[in-house]
Amino acid sequence: MTILSFLAILGVGIGAGFINVIAGGGSLLTLPILIFFGLPSAVANGTNRIALMAQNIVAIASYRKDGYFDGKFSLLLAIPALIGSIVGAQIAVNIPDDLFNRILSIVMIVVLVIMIWKPHKNLSAASGQNSRMKKIGLVLIFFFIGIYGGFIQAGVGFVIIAALTLVTGMSLVKINSIKVFVVAVYTLSALVVFVVNDQIHWGYGITLAIGTSLGAFLGSKFAVKHGDKWIQRFLIVAVIAMAIRLFFFT
Repeated sequence: MTILSFLAILGVGIGAGFINVIAGGGSLLTLPILIFFGLPSAVANGTNRIALMAQNIVAIASYRKDGYFDGKFSLLLAIPALIGSIVGAQIAVNIPDDLFNRILSIVMIVVLVIMIWKPHKNLSAASGQNSRMKKIGLVLIFFFIGIYGGFIQAGVGFVIIAALTLVTGMSLVKINSIKVFVVAVYTLSALVVFVVNDQIHWGYGITLAIGTSLGAFLGSKFAVKHGDKWIQRFLIVAVIAMAIRLFFFT
């Protein structure tokens, strides 16, 4: 590893960790930089999982210290997501990559519309306060989120944020604290698969993990300090950038 590659991967990792904790889509920065420095796409994908694990562990600790972490509720959602991620890793998808990415870009824009106009407020008022039914619904939703995250990962943070916003009406700060825990749990199973198949570049992975951990720490502190308003701004920028990248540069 050269000094240039070390500094570049470390810098991109800091930016990606910050973005991932506050919104999502940081893998659109980390995967290209790993591939740019010569890693095959599968190895880049596996190496990126090390960074994802590290940043989410740091973010969990930070949110917990600041009093925003709900361990029981997060675990309730993480378990079906973990099961779903195992299923997702086994599914063979035949859709062409370019078509899939364009469909995903449209989904991201839909999520953005939901986050800005917040139609869930009316839905919450009409759906009553049956917390048991909401929990059952969330368990099912997070099983499918796990399938999606286990298979593709990119943009899963937006899906989690949208689901929790629609069903619970929680603040974005608390939602982000749940998101990082759920992603950490199901990412572990995916990471094991990559390690077993020897598709990890440990030098790049550890460097990237250091960067994303620092970015995650800064991002979680930023989220707690500035609240929903700034998180939503980052969401808007991240979703638009991600959608453009997927639709036009596949």
